[in-house]
Amino acid sequence: MKLHSLQDLFVAELRDIYDSEKQLIKALGKMARAATAPELQSAFEEHLAETKMQVQRLKAVFDRLALRARGHDCEAMEGLIEEAKDLIDTKGEDSVRDAGLICAAQKVEHYEIAAYGCLVNWANQLGFADVVPVLEETLAEEKAADLKLTELAEELVNAEAEQPSV
Repeated sequence: MKLHSLQDLFVAELRDIYDSEKQLIKALGKMARAATAPELQSAFEEHLAETKMQVQRLKAVFDRLALRARGHDCEAMEGLIEEAKDLIDTKGEDSVRDAGLICAAQKVEHYEIAAYGCLVNWANQLGFADVVPVLEETLAEEKAADLKLTELAEELVNAEAEQPSV
């Protein structure tokens, strides 16, 4: 794809985040099963349900723009998910792995926050007013997921991970 305009860039990023969300659907279930803290498992499961809705919203955005809903291979998300898989496969203390899974998940959230923030900005700039609220809703969910992960880390998981194993 050639990028000759902001609209070209907008569509390219839309396809990138669509692929990202679809990859994440596969990964979040694995992360939930790997987490040992029930609160973390629940957070991953809740975000999985949200992510499925986000994919549906992205399909609606494609429809409103008269574009075919298709992704573009997102290598960044592939790398972030690979880091999470490596943590899942690592031997060690459960609480330490949970802390690592939170870190991996927050890297994903920050990537998504950046992507959706740009998409909202560009949609406004391009006059795509009907898709702005859809993208803003997902952006708000990504920010809320990041905050929830921070709270879980600070209030529960990091303190458990800090204790040396006997």
